[in-house]
Amino acid sequence: MPSLDGKTVVVTGANSGIGYEGTRAFAAKGATVVMACRSTERGERAASEISAQVPDADLDVMECDLADLSSVESFAGAFTSDYDELHVLCNNAGVMALPRGETADGFEQQFGINHLGHFALTGHLLETLAATDGARVVTQSSGAHEQGEIDFDDLQSERSYGKWAAYSQSKLANVLFGYELDRRTDEADLDLTSVVCHPGYADTDLQRRAGEAGGGAIGAVVMEVANAVLAQSQEKGTLPMLYAATHDGITGGEYVGPGGLMNMRGPPAVQDSSDRSYNRSTASRLWDVSEELTGVEYAFEERVTAD
Repeated sequence: MPSLDGKTVVVTGANSGIGYEGTRAFAAKGATVVMACRSTERGERAASEISAQVPDADLDVMECDLADLSSVESFAGAFTSDYDELHVLCNNAGVMALPRGETADGFEQQFGINHLGHFALTGHLLETLAATDGARVVTQSSGAHEQGEIDFDDLQSERSYGKWAAYSQSKLANVLFGYELDRRTDEADLDLTSVVCHPGYADTDLQRRAGEAGGGAIGAVVMEVANAVLAQSQEKGTLPMLYAATHDGITGGEYVGPGGLMNMRGPPAVQDSSDRSYNRSTASRLWDVSEELTGVEYAFEERVTAD
């Protein structure tokens, strides 16, 4: 990774897992890292741990609950009042394979948190991103997106709910969003690069929480055993996000993940995502629906006029 002195990075879900490791890596390279966390208490605890390992770490913990669009808007307002530039936005936080629940705004929680929360956040921060030279948006997806389909007739899984189907849909939405964002910023001639990444199979709290939610203590143990046998470390699982955020060779609209065994582990590499993820008609329709659901419109034309 290059020096990030003078750079500002936002990481959602920065208090644990890949978000935690990414925050530590960015800080070690000199970036100011804004830790966007649902719980500021957990965020402050994580910041203290990172500061003990990276003594000069410049960390700023701010509340951002992706399950509540008013919290997302408040975070963006607080951020833009304190910072004039945003060099990297890492849309990293997420939930996986939980029993059906709803966000504060009535969205199915996996679709609401993993996709709509980040869609709204990026839209609120668009002006700051566009005003920053060489800014990047990195959206974290998953290999599970390959099984995903966007069900526009039942986006909130009200008629039928399967926890893995809903997760896969949300992760496909992440890829479609990342690619469509890159296309639209290119059309608007903005100096903004959008990249999608995935961690492969990484040993993080996300798997353990999913196992516990699906099968209680036994499910958590099963997931821990699977992690121990199959997964790479969460440090290595963070590498695709760091690569997507900082590598000079990234051109936008790309998908970065582990380049080793079945794209589950190994060093980061640019690779292909699923055929469905390249469907521009689906991506455009999802964009329009996402703007309608969140009430967040991406003012590309206004941004170009202002420039």
